[in-house]
Amino acid sequence: MNAPAVLYESSLSQLTLRARGKVRDIYDIDDKHMLIVTTDRLSAFDVILPDPIPEKGRVLTSVSNFWFSKLKHILPNHLAGVSLPEVLTDPQELAQLEGRAVVVRKLKPLPVEAIVRGYIIGSGWKDYQQTGHICGIRLPEGLQQAQQLPEPIYTPSSKAAVGDHDENITFAKTVELMGPELAEKVREASLALYQEAANYAKERGIIIADTKFEFGTDDAGVLYLIDEALTPDSSRFWPADQYQVGISPPSFDKQYVRDYLETLDWNKKPPAPSLPEEVIRKTTEKYLEAETKLIGSKS
Repeated sequence: MNAPAVLYESSLSQLTLRARGKVRDIYDIDDKHMLIVTTDRLSAFDVILPDPIPEKGRVLTSVSNFWFSKLKHILPNHLAGVSLPEVLTDPQELAQLEGRAVVVRKLKPLPVEAIVRGYIIGSGWKDYQQTGHICGIRLPEGLQQAQQLPEPIYTPSSKAAVGDHDENITFAKTVELMGPELAEKVREASLALYQEAANYAKERGIIIADTKFEFGTDDAGVLYLIDEALTPDSSRFWPADQYQVGISPPSFDKQYVRDYLETLDWNKKPPAPSLPEEVIRKTTEKYLEAETKLIGSKS
């Protein structure tokens, strides 16, 4: 079996590069459509690492597309229903993008990242320990690390530029940024998407501890789910059979890489250190295992 093709950075001659993010390269197609390429880049602590993770871009695309289809009855998504050969004719460029690129509608992104937490972990746990609150939401006393919350909570954050850190904000701040009607729609949609996905994933042996959604609107003001959905990059996935309250559970996501980086004398600013082959291999295995548990073996 051949090793999977690895793509750290895409290069397309037929389309104009619009932006290169932490993980995704975005190209203009026309006034209404863009091409999003999910590379094998990995960012940790908002810094792009120098080593690609084989299979990562394909897994993220596969998992996102699965959720876009499964959850479209709750909210429409940005997929345009246009195939790659309709926008690219170069065989080599098509091969480069196989399984990792989608044609999407051009929408106006909203200025917040919509985070839903079903369990208390990460920055939310730190905030709770200090204040008893997360993003202005008061939580019951005596919660332990990784404990399931009485009900999922919506804890938005501001969007940061590449290299900067997102900041948790209150719901009132999202009202200031977007207006009350849209802010409420985003909160309701985020909680509904999370709840349905979390219920499904738990049946497949995965706890979705928290996740991040991004949304955009069209010219008519219709709300769409954009970017990625419920992937190991945008979510904390825990194996249900290893979950315990009081400790940070093992995960199917890039937390494995974060944990390795925490052992190094690195200030979490560029340039990032290289990853050992063992860490790269195990990270690929975690992404593949998450995909298999959620949607079955790769096709």
